[in-house]
Amino acid sequence: MKNIEKCSLLLLIAFSFFISAQKLNSDIGDKILKVENSLSPSVISGSDKVPSYNILDRMKQFHVKGVSIAVINNYKIEWIKGYGYADEEEGRKVDVNTLFQAASISKTINSLGFMKLVQLGSIDLDKDINTYLKSWKFPYDSISKRKIITSRNLLSHSAGLGGSGFMGYERNGPIPDIVQVLDGISPANSKPVRSIKAPGLEFDYSGGGTVVSQLILTDTSGKSYEEFMKKEVFEPLQMTHSTYSLKNDTLNIALGYYSDGKKVKGKYHLYPEYSAAGLWTTPEDLAKYMIECQLALKGKSEKVLTQKYMEERFTPVVNYKESKVALGVFHRYKNGVYYFNHNGGNEGFTCASYGSLDKGYGVVVMTNTNNQEFMLEICNSVARVYDWDRFFVPRFTK
Repeated sequence: MKNIEKCSLLLLIAFSFFISAQKLNSDIGDKILKVENSLSPSVISGSDKVPSYNILDRMKQFHVKGVSIAVINNYKIEWIKGYGYADEEEGRKVDVNTLFQAASISKTINSLGFMKLVQLGSIDLDKDINTYLKSWKFPYDSISKRKIITSRNLLSHSAGLGGSGFMGYERNGPIPDIVQVLDGISPANSKPVRSIKAPGLEFDYSGGGTVVSQLILTDTSGKSYEEFMKKEVFEPLQMTHSTYSLKNDTLNIALGYYSDGKKVKGKYHLYPEYSAAGLWTTPEDLAKYMIECQLALKGKSEKVLTQKYMEERFTPVVNYKESKVALGVFHRYKNGVYYFNHNGGNEGFTCASYGSLDKGYGVVVMTNTNNQEFMLEICNSVARVYDWDRFFVPRFTK
Protein backbone atom coordinates (compact mmCIF):
# COMPACT_ATOMS: atom_id res chain seq x y z
CA MET A 1 0.00 0.00 0.00
CA LYS A 2 2.85 2.34 0.84
CA ASN A 3 4.47 1.62 -2.54
CA ILE A 4 1.23 2.51 -4.32
CA GLU A 5 0.97 5.78 -2.38
CA LYS A 6 4.63 6.55 -3.16
CA CYS A 7 4.10 5.91 -6.88
CA SER A 8 0.98 8.04 -6.87
CA LEU A 9 2.87 10.89 -5.24
CA LEU A 10 5.70 10.64 -7.78
CA LEU A 11 3.20 10.64 -10.66
CA LEU A 12 1.47 13.69 -9.20
CA ILE A 13 4.80 15.54 -8.91
CA ALA A 14 5.78 14.57 -12.45
CA PHE A 15 2.41 15.68 -13.78
CA SER A 16 2.74 19.01 -11.95
CA PHE A 17 6.15 19.58 -13.50
CA PHE A 18 4.71 18.69 -16.93
CA ILE A 19 1.85 21.18 -16.53
CA SER A 20 4.28 23.89 -15.33
CA ALA A 21 6.61 23.25 -18.29
CA GLN A 22 3.69 23.36 -20.70
CA LYS A 23 2.51 26.67 -19.23
CA LEU A 24 6.05 28.07 -19.35
CA ASN A 25 6.47 27.05 -22.99
CA SER A 26 3.07 28.54 -23.78
CA ASP A 27 3.98 31.84 -22.08
CA ILE A 28 7.27 32.06 -23.97
CA GLY A 29 5.50 31.19 -27.20
CA ASP A 30 3.05 34.04 -26.61
CA LYS A 31 5.95 36.45 -26.01
CA ILE A 32 7.71 35.34 -29.20
CA LEU A 33 4.51 35.94 -31.16
CA LYS A 34 4.16 39.40 -29.63
CA VAL A 35 7.79 40.27 -30.42
CA GLU A 36 7.26 39.14 -34.01
CA ASN A 37 4.32 41.53 -34.32
CA SER A 38 5.46 44.59 -32.35
CA LEU A 39 8.32 46.03 -34.40
CA SER A 40 8.47 49.83 -34.32
CA PRO A 41 10.94 52.63 -35.00
CA SER A 42 11.86 54.95 -32.14
CA VAL A 43 10.87 58.04 -34.13
CA ILE A 44 7.34 57.92 -35.51
CA SER A 45 6.28 60.48 -38.11
CA GLY A 46 2.83 61.30 -39.41
CA SER A 47 0.94 59.53 -36.64
CA ASP A 48 0.26 59.80 -32.92
CA LYS A 49 0.03 56.02 -32.50
CA VAL A 50 2.82 53.49 -32.06
CA PRO A 51 2.83 51.07 -35.02
CA SER A 52 3.24 47.34 -34.58
CA TYR A 53 4.87 45.81 -37.64
CA ASN A 54 5.25 42.11 -38.40
CA ILE A 55 8.83 40.85 -38.63
CA LEU A 56 8.38 39.01 -41.94
CA ASP A 57 6.65 42.00 -43.51
CA ARG A 58 9.49 44.28 -42.40
CA MET A 59 12.06 41.83 -43.77
CA LYS A 60 10.42 42.08 -47.20
CA GLN A 61 10.15 45.84 -46.99
CA PHE A 62 13.80 46.33 -45.98
CA HIS A 63 15.18 43.54 -48.24
CA VAL A 64 16.49 41.69 -45.19
CA LYS A 65 17.46 38.15 -46.13
CA GLY A 66 17.98 36.61 -42.70
CA VAL A 67 17.94 37.44 -39.02
CA SER A 68 18.63 35.58 -35.79
CA ILE A 69 17.52 36.73 -32.34
CA ALA A 70 18.39 35.75 -28.75
CA VAL A 71 16.41 37.13 -25.82
CA ILE A 72 17.78 37.21 -22.27
CA ASN A 73 15.41 37.29 -19.31
CA ASN A 74 16.22 36.87 -15.62
CA TYR A 75 19.91 36.17 -16.41
CA LYS A 76 19.03 33.28 -18.76
CA ILE A 77 18.54 32.85 -22.48
CA GLU A 78 14.76 32.62 -22.72
CA TRP A 79 14.51 31.96 -26.45
CA ILE A 80 16.42 31.96 -29.72
CA LYS A 81 14.94 31.97 -33.20
CA GLY A 82 16.03 32.44 -36.80
CA TYR A 83 14.09 33.87 -39.74
CA GLY A 84 14.64 34.03 -43.48
CA TYR A 85 17.63 32.84 -45.45
CA ALA A 86 21.32 32.36 -44.73
CA ASP A 87 21.74 31.80 -48.47
CA GLU A 88 18.69 32.76 -50.53
CA GLU A 89 20.01 31.27 -53.77
CA GLU A 90 20.50 27.85 -52.20
CA GLY A 91 17.28 28.13 -50.21
CA ARG A 92 19.28 27.53 -47.03
CA LYS A 93 17.40 29.00 -44.07
CA VAL A 94 18.70 30.68 -40.94
CA ASP A 95 18.57 28.51 -37.83
CA VAL A 96 19.76 29.13 -34.28
CA ASN A 97 23.24 27.80 -35.12
CA THR A 98 23.82 29.92 -38.23
CA LEU A 99 27.02 31.95 -37.96
CA PHE A 100 26.91 35.67 -38.70
CA GLN A 101 29.69 38.23 -38.77
CA ALA A 102 29.72 40.06 -35.44
CA ALA A 103 31.41 43.07 -37.06
CA SER A 104 32.25 45.66 -34.38
CA ILE A 105 30.73 43.54 -31.61
CA SER A 106 34.08 41.77 -32.04
CA LYS A 107 35.57 44.72 -30.14
CA THR A 108 33.62 44.03 -26.96
CA ILE A 109 34.64 40.36 -27.00
CA ASN A 110 38.24 41.43 -27.62
CA SER A 111 38.18 43.64 -24.53
CA LEU A 112 37.08 40.70 -22.39
CA GLY A 113 40.08 38.64 -23.52
CA PHE A 114 42.41 41.61 -23.14
CA MET A 115 41.22 42.22 -19.60
CA LYS A 116 42.05 38.62 -18.75
CA LEU A 117 45.70 39.49 -19.35
CA VAL A 118 45.27 42.55 -17.14
CA GLN A 119 43.80 40.35 -14.41
CA LEU A 120 46.74 37.96 -14.74
CA GLY A 121 49.13 40.88 -14.18
CA SER A 122 50.60 40.63 -17.68
CA ILE A 123 49.43 44.09 -18.76
CA ASP A 124 49.08 47.40 -16.94
CA LEU A 125 46.26 49.39 -18.52
CA ASP A 126 48.00 52.70 -17.85
CA LYS A 127 51.50 52.01 -19.19
CA ASP A 128 52.79 53.02 -22.61
CA ILE A 129 51.55 50.52 -25.24
CA ASN A 130 55.12 50.21 -26.59
CA THR A 131 56.02 48.52 -23.30
CA TYR A 132 54.09 45.47 -24.54
CA LEU A 133 54.43 45.71 -28.33
CA LYS A 134 57.29 43.48 -29.52
CA SER A 135 56.69 42.69 -33.19
CA TRP A 136 55.87 46.32 -34.01
CA LYS A 137 56.18 49.66 -32.21
CA PHE A 138 53.74 52.53 -32.38
CA PRO A 139 55.45 55.45 -34.18
CA TYR A 140 54.81 58.45 -31.95
CA ASP A 141 55.07 61.85 -33.62
CA SER A 142 54.43 65.49 -32.76
CA ILE A 143 50.65 65.06 -33.05
CA SER A 144 50.56 63.04 -29.83
CA LYS A 145 52.20 66.00 -28.06
CA ARG A 146 54.57 63.73 -26.12
CA LYS A 147 51.70 62.01 -24.36
CA ILE A 148 51.83 58.24 -24.11
CA ILE A 149 49.04 56.04 -25.45
CA THR A 150 47.83 53.42 -22.99
CA SER A 151 45.83 50.22 -23.34
CA ARG A 152 43.02 51.97 -21.47
CA ASN A 153 43.04 54.57 -24.26
CA LEU A 154 42.92 51.88 -26.95
CA LEU A 155 39.96 50.01 -25.45
CA SER A 156 37.94 53.18 -24.79
CA HIS A 157 38.59 54.87 -28.16
CA SER A 158 40.38 57.73 -26.43
CA ALA A 159 43.85 57.10 -27.92
CA GLY A 160 43.50 59.86 -30.52
CA LEU A 161 44.04 57.36 -33.34
CA GLY A 162 42.61 57.25 -36.85
CA GLY A 163 41.26 54.23 -38.69
CA SER A 164 37.62 54.16 -37.63
CA GLY A 165 36.68 51.03 -39.57
CA PHE A 166 37.71 48.42 -42.12
CA MET A 167 36.33 47.38 -45.49
CA GLY A 168 37.37 43.75 -45.38
CA TYR A 169 38.86 41.71 -48.22
CA GLU A 170 37.47 39.50 -50.95
CA ARG A 171 37.99 35.87 -50.04
CA ASN A 172 40.09 34.94 -53.06
CA GLY A 173 42.37 37.96 -52.93
CA PRO A 174 45.51 38.71 -50.90
CA ILE A 175 45.00 39.21 -47.15
CA PRO A 176 47.39 41.46 -45.18
CA ASP A 177 48.90 40.57 -41.83
CA ILE A 178 48.33 42.77 -38.80
CA VAL A 179 51.56 44.77 -39.16
CA GLN A 180 50.68 45.53 -42.79
CA VAL A 181 47.26 46.73 -41.60
CA LEU A 182 48.78 48.95 -38.93
CA ASP A 183 51.26 50.48 -41.38
CA GLY A 184 48.81 50.69 -44.28
CA ILE A 185 51.12 48.62 -46.52
CA SER A 186 49.78 46.64 -49.49
CA PRO A 187 47.77 44.47 -49.63
CA ALA A 188 46.12 46.42 -46.79
CA ASN A 189 43.28 48.61 -48.09
CA SER A 190 43.19 50.93 -45.07
CA LYS A 191 45.33 53.88 -44.04
CA PRO A 192 48.13 53.54 -41.46
CA VAL A 193 46.99 53.65 -37.83
CA ARG A 194 48.51 56.87 -36.59
CA SER A 195 47.75 59.74 -34.21
CA ILE A 196 45.19 62.30 -35.30
CA LYS A 197 45.26 64.15 -31.97
CA ALA A 198 46.79 63.85 -28.52
CA PRO A 199 45.57 60.82 -26.52
CA GLY A 200 43.22 61.07 -23.60
CA LEU A 201 41.31 64.13 -24.76
CA GLU A 202 38.05 62.75 -26.10
CA PHE A 203 36.26 59.93 -27.88
CA ASP A 204 37.35 59.07 -31.42
CA TYR A 205 36.06 55.70 -32.59
CA SER A 206 39.07 53.75 -33.81
CA GLY A 207 39.03 50.19 -35.05
CA GLY A 208 42.71 50.77 -35.70
CA GLY A 209 43.29 51.25 -31.99
CA THR A 210 41.52 47.97 -31.33
CA VAL A 211 43.86 46.23 -33.79
CA VAL A 212 46.82 47.62 -31.83
CA SER A 213 45.31 45.94 -28.75
CA GLN A 214 45.10 42.70 -30.75
CA LEU A 215 48.84 42.82 -31.38
CA ILE A 216 49.52 43.60 -27.72
CA LEU A 217 47.46 40.55 -26.77
CA THR A 218 49.35 38.19 -29.06
CA ASP A 219 52.77 39.67 -28.29
CA THR A 220 52.11 39.42 -24.55
CA SER A 221 50.45 35.99 -24.45
CA GLY A 222 52.76 34.36 -26.99
CA LYS A 223 49.73 32.70 -28.58
CA SER A 224 47.78 33.28 -31.77
CA TYR A 225 44.76 35.50 -31.33
CA GLU A 226 42.28 32.73 -32.06
CA GLU A 227 44.06 30.27 -29.78
CA PHE A 228 44.08 32.71 -26.87
CA MET A 229 40.44 33.78 -27.29
CA LYS A 230 39.25 30.20 -27.61
CA LYS A 231 40.98 29.10 -24.41
CA GLU A 232 40.35 32.19 -22.26
CA VAL A 233 36.91 33.34 -23.48
CA PHE A 234 35.03 30.94 -25.76
CA GLU A 235 35.63 27.73 -23.80
CA PRO A 236 34.88 29.14 -20.31
CA LEU A 237 31.66 30.73 -21.61
CA GLN A 238 30.76 27.71 -23.77
CA MET A 239 30.65 29.91 -26.87
CA THR A 240 30.86 26.79 -29.02
CA HIS A 241 29.92 28.43 -32.33
CA SER A 242 32.40 31.33 -32.20
CA THR A 243 35.42 31.46 -34.50
CA TYR A 244 37.70 33.86 -36.36
CA SER A 245 38.50 31.60 -39.29
CA LEU A 246 36.26 29.63 -41.63
CA LYS A 247 37.90 26.42 -42.80
CA ASN A 248 35.44 25.85 -45.65
CA ASP A 249 32.03 26.79 -47.02
CA THR A 250 30.30 23.74 -45.60
CA LEU A 251 29.78 25.49 -42.29
CA ASN A 252 26.36 26.85 -41.40
CA ILE A 253 27.22 30.45 -42.26
CA ALA A 254 25.16 33.39 -43.45
CA LEU A 255 26.11 35.12 -46.69
CA GLY A 256 26.25 38.91 -46.79
CA TYR A 257 23.69 41.04 -48.63
CA TYR A 258 23.36 44.76 -49.29
CA SER A 259 20.33 46.87 -48.38
CA ASP A 260 19.02 46.54 -51.96
CA GLY A 261 18.99 42.75 -51.67
CA LYS A 262 22.07 42.09 -53.80
CA LYS A 263 24.64 39.56 -52.59
CA VAL A 264 28.14 40.62 -51.54
CA LYS A 265 30.68 39.67 -54.19
CA GLY A 266 32.33 36.42 -53.17
CA LYS A 267 29.56 35.79 -50.60
CA TYR A 268 31.25 37.71 -47.75
CA HIS A 269 34.42 39.62 -46.92
CA LEU A 270 37.23 38.46 -44.67
CA TYR A 271 38.58 40.63 -41.86
CA PRO A 272 42.13 39.87 -40.62
CA GLU A 273 41.44 42.63 -38.07
CA TYR A 274 39.95 39.92 -35.84
CA SER A 275 39.67 42.07 -32.72
CA ALA A 276 37.84 44.88 -34.51
CA ALA A 277 35.60 43.10 -36.99
CA GLY A 278 36.54 39.46 -37.60
CA LEU A 279 34.39 37.36 -35.26
CA TRP A 280 31.87 34.85 -36.65
CA THR A 281 29.32 33.84 -34.02
CA THR A 282 25.65 33.38 -33.12
CA PRO A 283 23.22 35.41 -30.99
CA GLU A 284 23.22 32.54 -28.49
CA ASP A 285 26.98 32.80 -27.97
CA LEU A 286 26.84 36.58 -27.62
CA ALA A 287 23.98 36.22 -25.15
CA LYS A 288 26.16 33.90 -23.06
CA TYR A 289 28.82 36.62 -23.01
CA MET A 290 26.26 39.25 -21.95
CA ILE A 291 24.88 37.09 -19.15
CA GLU A 292 28.39 36.50 -17.83
CA CYS A 293 28.96 40.25 -17.75
CA GLN A 294 25.72 40.75 -15.82
CA LEU A 295 26.49 38.00 -13.31
CA ALA A 296 30.15 38.96 -12.85
CA LEU A 297 29.17 42.56 -12.10
CA LYS A 298 26.99 41.19 -9.28
CA GLY A 299 29.79 38.94 -8.03
CA LYS A 300 27.86 35.80 -8.97
CA SER A 301 30.21 34.42 -11.63
CA GLU A 302 33.84 34.71 -12.66
CA LYS A 303 34.24 32.40 -15.63
CA VAL A 304 36.60 34.87 -17.29
CA LEU A 305 36.97 37.92 -15.03
CA THR A 306 36.46 38.47 -11.33
CA GLN A 307 33.97 41.10 -10.18
CA LYS A 308 36.83 43.58 -9.65
CA TYR A 309 38.11 43.36 -13.22
CA MET A 310 34.67 43.20 -14.80
CA GLU A 311 33.77 46.37 -12.92
CA GLU A 312 36.95 48.04 -14.17
CA ARG A 313 36.07 46.94 -17.70
CA PHE A 314 32.67 48.63 -17.30
CA THR A 315 34.04 51.82 -15.73
CA PRO A 316 33.55 54.76 -18.16
CA VAL A 317 36.67 56.52 -19.42
CA VAL A 318 35.24 59.17 -21.76
CA ASN A 319 31.82 60.47 -22.75
CA TYR A 320 30.31 60.50 -26.22
CA LYS A 321 27.18 62.61 -26.57
CA GLU A 322 24.78 61.15 -23.95
CA SER A 323 26.60 57.82 -23.78
CA LYS A 324 29.63 56.74 -21.79
CA VAL A 325 32.53 54.72 -23.18
CA ALA A 326 34.21 52.08 -21.04
CA LEU A 327 36.73 49.39 -22.05
CA GLY A 328 35.16 47.82 -25.12
CA VAL A 329 31.71 48.58 -23.72
CA PHE A 330 29.30 51.43 -24.40
CA HIS A 331 26.86 52.64 -21.76
CA ARG A 332 24.08 53.66 -24.12
CA TYR A 333 21.72 56.31 -22.76
CA LYS A 334 18.08 55.38 -23.40
CA ASN A 335 15.53 57.91 -22.14
CA GLY A 336 17.00 58.24 -18.66
CA VAL A 337 18.45 54.72 -18.29
CA TYR A 338 21.83 53.30 -19.29
CA TYR A 339 22.14 49.95 -21.07
CA PHE A 340 25.42 48.26 -21.94
CA ASN A 341 25.72 47.95 -25.66
CA HIS A 342 27.76 47.32 -28.76
CA ASN A 343 26.46 47.29 -32.32
CA GLY A 344 28.25 46.44 -35.54
CA GLY A 345 28.23 46.59 -39.30
CA ASN A 346 30.41 44.78 -41.84
CA GLU A 347 30.01 44.40 -45.60
CA GLY A 348 26.58 42.74 -45.83
CA PHE A 349 26.02 42.31 -42.08
CA THR A 350 24.59 44.33 -39.18
CA CYS A 351 24.07 43.38 -35.55
CA ALA A 352 23.02 44.85 -32.22
CA SER A 353 23.29 43.93 -28.55
CA TYR A 354 21.72 45.65 -25.55
CA GLY A 355 21.73 44.49 -21.95
CA SER A 356 20.48 45.78 -18.61
CA LEU A 357 23.26 46.66 -16.21
CA ASP A 358 21.43 45.36 -13.15
CA LYS A 359 18.20 43.56 -14.07
CA GLY A 360 19.33 40.52 -16.07
CA TYR A 361 17.64 41.09 -19.41
CA GLY A 362 18.93 41.79 -22.90
CA VAL A 363 18.78 41.04 -26.60
CA VAL A 364 21.11 40.16 -29.46
CA VAL A 365 20.04 40.64 -33.08
CA MET A 366 22.21 39.54 -36.02
CA THR A 367 21.31 40.03 -39.69
CA ASN A 368 23.03 39.33 -43.00
CA THR A 369 21.87 42.59 -44.56
CA ASN A 370 23.17 46.17 -44.35
CA ASN A 371 20.09 47.64 -42.68
CA GLN A 372 20.38 49.06 -39.17
CA GLU A 373 16.80 50.31 -38.93
CA PHE A 374 15.35 46.80 -39.03
CA MET A 375 17.53 45.36 -36.28
CA LEU A 376 16.82 48.32 -34.00
CA GLU A 377 13.07 47.87 -34.54
CA ILE A 378 13.48 44.30 -33.27
CA CYS A 379 15.27 45.58 -30.16
CA ASN A 380 12.40 48.01 -29.60
CA SER A 381 9.90 45.18 -29.96
CA VAL A 382 11.65 43.02 -27.37
CA ALA A 383 11.78 45.99 -25.01
CA ARG A 384 8.04 46.64 -25.50
CA VAL A 385 6.98 43.05 -24.92
CA TYR A 386 9.27 42.49 -21.92
CA ASP A 387 8.58 45.94 -20.45
CA TRP A 388 12.18 47.10 -20.25
CA ASP A 389 12.88 50.17 -18.20
CA ARG A 390 12.44 53.19 -20.53
CA PHE A 391 14.23 51.53 -23.46
CA PHE A 392 11.36 52.19 -25.88
CA VAL A 393 9.96 55.67 -25.48
CA PRO A 394 8.78 56.66 -28.97
CA ARG A 395 9.16 60.20 -30.23
CA PHE A 396 6.43 61.55 -32.51
CA THR A 397 7.11 64.04 -35.29
CA LYS A 398 4.82 65.64 -37.86
